[in-house]
Amino acid sequence: AVCGHGCKYGECTGPNKCKCFPGFAGKTCNQDLNECGLKPRPCEHRCMNTHGSYKCYCLNGYMLMPDGTCASSTTCAMANCQYGCEEVKGEVQCLCPSGGLQLGPNRRTCIDIDECSTGKAVCSHNRRCINTFGSYYCKCQLGYELKYISGRYDCVDINECVTDTHRCNLHAECLNTKGSFKCKCKQGYQGSGFDCA
Repeated sequence: AVCGHGCKYGECTGPNKCKCFPGFAGKTCNQDLNECGLKPRPCEHRCMNTHGSYKCYCLNGYMLMPDGTCASSTTCAMANCQYGCEEVKGEVQCLCPSGGLQLGPNRRTCIDIDECSTGKAVCSHNRRCINTFGSYYCKCQLGYELKYISGRYDCVDINECVTDTHRCNLHAECLNTKGSFKCKCKQGYQGSGFDCA
């Protein structure tokens, strides 16, 4: 089976037919499915959509059970946690709904971990890290665009000279470089390439 546009988060099952991995949707499986909007709702109280998945958390005074339901807890009510809590050996601990969040100094509210600056993020060499609340994603470096080539997605250099997105002078030549471009004044002219006289 060949899928001309590719199946980003899925597999090609027939001519231009994609079967998406759980948590993804769309013709080419490139869209994150918002499980929190599904009926019936996957979480009893609150739901947080994540890339390809979701996390459940409870209102204050309740604690998250393994099946995603929320059970009333008198000790949790006293803890005043932002995202619900759990009781471990009689001790109350506040929870954060994502691995990209950590408990703040007050041990009750959750603050974002910037995976891009801490080095926890893993992005391939031609992608840059973009931090989000509770997570991160990898985006093509400036001067590159995401394209589906020979069975996989990759960041490919944009040829600014061909796409006409350069700002070279009318009397200059455009030279494509990896991730960028250069301008060189034509013979008989001199200047920066952006200005030629």
